[in-house]
Amino acid sequence: MTDFRRLLDALTAGQVEFIIVGGLASTVHGSARLTQDIDIVYSRNAANLDRVTAALAPYRPYLRGAPQGLPFRWDSAALQRGLNFTLSTTIGDIDLLGEIAGGGGFEALLPHSVELDMFGLRCRCLDLPTLIHVKRAAGRPKDLEVVAELEALLEERDEPGNRP
Repeated sequence: MTDFRRLLDALTAGQVEFIIVGGLASTVHGSARLTQDIDIVYSRNAANLDRVTAALAPYRPYLRGAPQGLPFRWDSAALQRGLNFTLSTTIGDIDLLGEIAGGGGFEALLPHSVELDMFGLRCRCLDLPTLIHVKRAAGRPKDLEVVAELEALLEERDEPGNRP
């Protein structure tokens, strides 16, 4: 079971630049669907790669689904050489995404994110219209299933009586 608060706390305490995308972002915007992991798009600048590796190192990140014993070195050089990583840690699963379909990388998504309180922490999350767009662009059945729900939430939010 993923401890969402501890993973987000590790990232925020480590001053990692990231944006929450995927299932947790859907939940934050009101989706009733559950998720088993955290999906983030992370800044790929050298300093942030160092912060990501330091923040997650105590939780022994390992490639999710890889056979035990497969050599894997968790460091910023590994992050630099790769792009997207699906990881298991001692506190749960996290997907580190250098970029996502329909949205690009951290810098491209930053203007389409909002800062929200999650588990008592301030975290960046994709805004609802962009989340809908990237889920549609991903095209996976599980993403397409949630699009209708997210569109209904957006429509409800944008009704004149529901605007702040």
